[in-house]
Amino acid sequence: MSEQKNPERPDEPNDRNGQDEAVPAQREDTGEVIGTRRGMFGAANGGDTSGYGGLVRTVRLPGASTRPYGGPRGGASGSSGYGEFDEIADELEGALDEQGLVPEDVIEKTVVDRAELTFHIERSRLPAVARILRDDPALRFELCTGVSGVHFPGDKGRELHAVYHLRSITHNRLVRLEVSAPDADPHVPSLVEVYPTNDWHERETYDFFGIVFDGHPALTRIMMPDDWQGFPQRKDYPLGGIPVEYKGAQIPAPDQRRSYS
Repeated sequence: MSEQKNPERPDEPNDRNGQDEAVPAQREDTGEVIGTRRGMFGAANGGDTSGYGGLVRTVRLPGASTRPYGGPRGGASGSSGYGEFDEIADELEGALDEQGLVPEDVIEKTVVDRAELTFHIERSRLPAVARILRDDPALRFELCTGVSGVHFPGDKGRELHAVYHLRSITHNRLVRLEVSAPDADPHVPSLVEVYPTNDWHERETYDFFGIVFDGHPALTRIMMPDDWQGFPQRKDYPLGGIPVEYKGAQIPAPDQRRSYS
């Protein structure tokens, strides 16, 4: 039987079983290693029944990308590899220059990973960058869909990360901003004045991660009781729970419902 060919790539044989398409693309072995993770769910006391207790893998953050950044839809420039991510970066850096800010002092690194563009911003400059992205006619990221918290205990000196997802309705583009803060100083400027819809998103991130958004109009818990101790989505928060009473019966806390030998 003659070997079938891929019509889109005639120089390459077509995989009859579709296995090549089923294998996810591997992230390059580059970036910043911030720790090693053992097991699947972080259980260290014999409570991991998933069968992945022997799994060992590095925790790696993607490193800074180099020009050209490219982009999913190319760009106006005719140079090879230049794309819409380069256009966004050029406009942002130019706007920072116009305001007397040195881009290298504001943008800690630019990362293109998994077809997403992320600017890592020095946290005190976050509101200025957000205003530029919102107001500059060539950028016009009018919508912030919220802020997400992340806790990396192994990322010393910047354990807490706040990630913002911005959308330009005018130009149909997406970009992410990311700032970091240490556990010992978990303060990040609020963006409620720039993007009012971040009000409750910042409260939720504060509630679960303990990131304090300076300048927020009413930074209070939104999910947990006001007197709750700790921040439940931090990696160092103890696993377990509190007993629940239901129709006269008491259900034990999750960490007490089963015992493992």
